[in-house]
Amino acid sequence: MKLKNALRAATALTLVAGAAQAETITIATVNNGDMIRMQGYTDDFTAKTGHEVEWVTLEENVLRQRVTTDISTNGGQFDIMTIGMYETPIWGANGWLVPLDDLSEEYDVDDILPAMRGGLSHDGTLYAAPFYGESSMVMYRTDLMEAAGLEMPEAPTWQFIREAAAAMDDPENDINGICLRGKAGWGEGGAFITVTGNSFGARWFDEDWNAQFDQPEWKNALEFYVNLMNDYGPEGYATNGFNENLSLFQQGKCGMWIDATVAASFVTNPEDSTVADSVGFALAPNSEGVEKRANWLWAWALAIPAGTQKEEAAKEFIEWATSKEYIELVAENEGWANVPPGARTSLYETPEYQEVPFAQMTLDSINAADPTDPTVDPVPYVGIQFVAIPEFAGIATEVSQEFSAVYAGQQTIDEALEKAQALTNDAMEAAGYR
Repeated sequence: MKLKNALRAATALTLVAGAAQAETITIATVNNGDMIRMQGYTDDFTAKTGHEVEWVTLEENVLRQRVTTDISTNGGQFDIMTIGMYETPIWGANGWLVPLDDLSEEYDVDDILPAMRGGLSHDGTLYAAPFYGESSMVMYRTDLMEAAGLEMPEAPTWQFIREAAAAMDDPENDINGICLRGKAGWGEGGAFITVTGNSFGARWFDEDWNAQFDQPEWKNALEFYVNLMNDYGPEGYATNGFNENLSLFQQGKCGMWIDATVAASFVTNPEDSTVADSVGFALAPNSEGVEKRANWLWAWALAIPAGTQKEEAAKEFIEWATSKEYIELVAENEGWANVPPGARTSLYETPEYQEVPFAQMTLDSINAADPTDPTVDPVPYVGIQFVAIPEFAGIATEVSQEFSAVYAGQQTIDEALEKAQALTNDAMEAAGYR
């Protein structure tokens, strides 16, 4: 009896100690489906740790602006930030993030896919843990493709994509041949037009950091994109980003959509998508004669700003949200197709996940992306849909605004490229690159 009472007392003390250490952490995140899903499981984290969570959920462009302002001014609004492969190495090098070099053995850092771990590290130290990883790929309506008498290659060209868009375009039935991003923002439409440029042989800079928007490869890429979207894209595509195009595709209004691989679980979910049973997948396209494809590499990841007063609680959350156990939790409740993809090697070794129709194409797309060799001609930078220098976010946001003005019919391609060339060179000169 005394032993039992002593155990009860010890348990009570442990619970009291746990309660005394309980924190409320504030997390800034993006309004993408997987992050919204994670919020629905927050009670599981609270039950296991005692910590409460307050969410600040923002549209992608707004999130980037808010977290960049907060961390660069040491504002202290957030204990965890959702950031990606662009920010993490730069902010880690600046000492703005808490190193994640002491995560538990059970967490198994080595299980994180090498491409993700490398992109979220600086000098070999991990500074953010991937909630999910992605590349880009073609998602298309198999029923419309069949009706058009075409067959999607596993590795299509842009020229085939245009042919298929023309064949599937059906304005009378509110079906656009293709839906693509045009929304301003370096990580929205800016990311998409950059990888499109890569696939036409374009690059942001030559080896001496001279802007390359005055080169024919950029004009070819932009002309192809604008003509494709003007002919077969939705009205108002200049303001469409990831979420807008996801909604259009789920409503059956797109023959094809080229975007983040993470969208696959949402377009194939019958609860959300009217075309769930007729979606196929292919690698992102290249232009004929160009070896580079329009695929990117990205992870939405969780990082801890160095100014937080709640570092331990924040690390507990990151371990919970990006763990193998979280993946199993989602699989148990919502099926393997709906777990966060692209982050862990073990996921792609799971027999149940290997049966998911888009699993292998996602992994193939991620493995095909090489941030150290993103373009046909040599470049002085790392990054596929971004250039990994601090100045890029500001420059590319301005460039993307000029391009979006073309999509909206407000200026010509030549005018936009001339402005992009001038503003990029001016900014690089001011920053001391040239």
